[in-house]
Amino acid sequence: MSKQLIVALSKGRILEETLPLLADAGVEPVEDLGKSRKLLFDTNLPDVKLVVIRATDVPTYVQLGAADLGIAGKDVLLEHGAAGLYEPLDLEIARCKLMTAGITGAEPASARRRVATKFVNIARRWYAEQGIQAEVIKLYGAMELAPLMNLADEIVDIVDTGNTLRANGMEPRELIAPVTTRLVVNKASMTMKHARIKPLLERLKQAVAARREDLAG
Repeated sequence: MSKQLIVALSKGRILEETLPLLADAGVEPVEDLGKSRKLLFDTNLPDVKLVVIRATDVPTYVQLGAADLGIAGKDVLLEHGAAGLYEPLDLEIARCKLMTAGITGAEPASARRRVATKFVNIARRWYAEQGIQAEVIKLYGAMELAPLMNLADEIVDIVDTGNTLRANGMEPRELIAPVTTRLVVNKASMTMKHARIKPLLERLKQAVAARREDLAG
C-alpha cells in the first residue's frame, strides 16, 4: 500500500467550504483548484494529494481504496451505503435538509405515491418505514418540474433555503434527514496508515471546533 494519502474532495459548494478547513488543518493545494482542469493535485505536504470528483463518486473511491479519505455530504453517504467506510468526523459545513416536497396546499396521496428523486435508495427506505407504497422515479435534476408536469406526486430532494420550491409553487413536507458534510476513511487505510491519518484527523477536528466557536461568537 502506498505511503501517500489520497483525499477525495466533492466538487461544487462542498469544495468551496472544505478548502478553508483543510488549510486550517495544514493541507493546501499548490495551485488554484478552480482554475485548473486537472483532477489530481499536489499539496504543500509531499505525501498528501487531493483528487476532485463528483460528490456521488467519493464513497466509491474511498470504499474501494482508490482514495484513503473522502469528503462528502451525508445525503450521498446515505444513498450510497457506508460499508467499508469509517465516518469519524462531521465537518459541519454545507448544511441543508433532505426532505419530501409537493405542490403547495395539495393533500399528499394517502395510499400509493409516485415520487421523483435522485435519492432512490433513501426514498424507498423512508416511504417503506412510513408504511406508504411509493413508486420511485429516478431523475437527475430539476426535481421541481416532476409534480408540475404530473410525472410525480412528490419529490425527495435537498432543501436549503426553500426558494426554488416556492418559486415553482411547491412546499417542503417531511424531514427525512438533516445533512452536513462528513469525512470518511477507508477501513484498510485507517489500519495501515493510522500513524499518518490520525494527526490529520486531529487537526481537522481542531479546525472544525475553531470554526464552530467563530460562528458562535
